[in-house]
Amino acid sequence: MNGSRIAAVGHYQPAKVLTNEDLADLVDTSDEWIRSRVGIRTRHIAGPDEPVDELAAHAAAKALAAAGMTPADIDLVLVATSTAVDRSPNMAARAAARLGIPQAATMDLNVVCAGFTHALATADHAVRAGGASRVLVIGADKMSEVTDWSDRTTCVLVGDGAGAAVVEAAGEPAIGPVLWGSVPEMGNAVRIEGTPPRFAQEGQSVYRWATTQLPPIARRACERAGLEPADLAGVVLHQANLRIIEPLAEKIGAVNAVVARDVTESGNTSAASIPLAFSKLVEQGALSTGDPVLLFGFGGNLSYAGQVVRCP
Repeated sequence: MNGSRIAAVGHYQPAKVLTNEDLADLVDTSDEWIRSRVGIRTRHIAGPDEPVDELAAHAAAKALAAAGMTPADIDLVLVATSTAVDRSPNMAARAAARLGIPQAATMDLNVVCAGFTHALATADHAVRAGGASRVLVIGADKMSEVTDWSDRTTCVLVGDGAGAAVVEAAGEPAIGPVLWGSVPEMGNAVRIEGTPPRFAQEGQSVYRWATTQLPPIARRACERAGLEPADLAGVVLHQANLRIIEPLAEKIGAVNAVVARDVTESGNTSAASIPLAFSKLVEQGALSTGDPVLLFGFGGNLSYAGQVVRCP
């Protein structure tokens, strides 16, 4: 085995749906104002009795079932999240306990909105190096818990959810080389900080950076996979804002690709956004097995990570 592949994906969202009209009852906003600026119509919100690890476990259970695997088949669990309340046990350990996974290594990765693609690269590296055989990679965030619901500039953006992928060894690489990095001097443009922690961002700075600096980086991720952007069947970008997703996808040059627009239904779910949107496209039949798909995360820390994968 000289590579790895995604064997299956899964996703989960809480039952409660918060509409733009609901938000208009909380803050000075409207459906038209929200749609015109970020493209979001609805978002799912977890209740006080639905912690991050529970969201993670639900999505992971679906991915395991789709892969035809049992919890005992997993030897490494990676959870990308920036909304864990406790420092220990970490969310990976708690999700593993909920799923009944025995003896797996468990690690959390906090790269905020780019967390899942960082975790996926880490899983690929672990499998290639022989450190793991089957890895559960989860992106899960409860953004509602770190949001000031009286701030209309941020509360209209966020949602809660989780997405997961099972990664295993493969004879031919089906997870392309990662292209990752950051702009530390601009790290304060997206923040979750304070006591209690609160999400804040410099929206215009993030918009300019994402739409001008990221297209050539995303194209280089395609080059590392030996593909042209026009070869892509799908593009799944971090679901931050429709006004970022659409111009970024266009500038990448993926003219034949299905572009994920789950942000309209789910809002910004941070590390969950890419696996959540990817799993939905697979479930809907919008992508076929073997299709090349660009996964590209960006945001908090002004970090980014992307790779081309083959659809399970």
